[in-house]
Amino acid sequence: MKFLDEAKIFIKAGDGGNGACSFRHEKFIEFGGPDGGNGGKGGDVVFEAVQNLNTLIDFRYQQHFKAARGINGMGRCKTGASGDDLVIKVPVGTEIVADDKETVLADLMTDGQRYVAARGGLGGRGNDSFKSSTNQAPERADPGEPGEEMWVWLRLKLIADIGFIGMPNAGKSTLLTALTRARPKIADYPFTTLHPNLGVATIDGREVLLADIPGLIEGASEGTGLGTHFLKHVERCSVLIHLIDATTENVAESYQIIRHELEQYSARLAAKKELVALNKIDALTPDEIDKKVKALSRIAPHPVFTISGIAHQGITDLLRAAVAFIPKKGEQNHADEKDD
Repeated sequence: MKFLDEAKIFIKAGDGGNGACSFRHEKFIEFGGPDGGNGGKGGDVVFEAVQNLNTLIDFRYQQHFKAARGINGMGRCKTGASGDDLVIKVPVGTEIVADDKETVLADLMTDGQRYVAARGGLGGRGNDSFKSSTNQAPERADPGEPGEEMWVWLRLKLIADIGFIGMPNAGKSTLLTALTRARPKIADYPFTTLHPNLGVATIDGREVLLADIPGLIEGASEGTGLGTHFLKHVERCSVLIHLIDATTENVAESYQIIRHELEQYSARLAAKKELVALNKIDALTPDEIDKKVKALSRIAPHPVFTISGIAHQGITDLLRAAVAFIPKKGEQNHADEKDD
């Protein structure tokens, strides 16, 4: 399945049905009179977040969505049926954004959460609604109101507990494979990961969702490489694991480059809890590992973990330390309220 995290679509709610202009004409009934019914309401356009989706790829092939219109009113004071609502299913974590790409209309964070984006038009009134003592045979019937219509952007921000960040080839995909059953592409060239990958890890009886984000390079905040396009997917993570390639000559510089790009992208993202891990230690001698840990410790504000994703060294301790920063469900809701 291809990954798509942004899409622009057109939505239109259903128009209301027209009111009827009708008069009773029945044998043996002395007085007739108006009996035109009202039109039915048009259907709404509703977005619903569902758990089993993790891409917006379906919206690449269909960009126009229209709800059903209301049925026209009929004689004998029959009101037309309302149009069915159109429910558009999107992944959990999808933002509904106005056409200006800035105004967030809704943020669908939980499974089953709904947002009415466009309301259907009201049905027109039939001539029975206009009768009065001074106008006993009105010939007026109103048309239905038009439904709301607009262009909106859908912007997906994956909801993961732990996000992996780092330079290309830092070993993020290898670590994801070691901790979960995910099988992302792994190769010995930069930018192997072209879109976020997700995996579920279990430790100490808890399941946590991990996100592997494509690698960053210097100048990413200005559009170099893959830019910061995918950093929005770690905005909702509780903790970040910053992987440093131990085979890099200057590990401190690698750490500082990524920290600079995070700060340029978002102060809130840069302030997230972070664990620093020196990866690929299986390729170094103990003296080399000690030297590079000391170099990182001088600039990193947290203790440095030494791991090897491919050799499964130290990864359990790293995951356990990261999970300690993840609030439990009740605590998470409270934290979200404080952030808001």
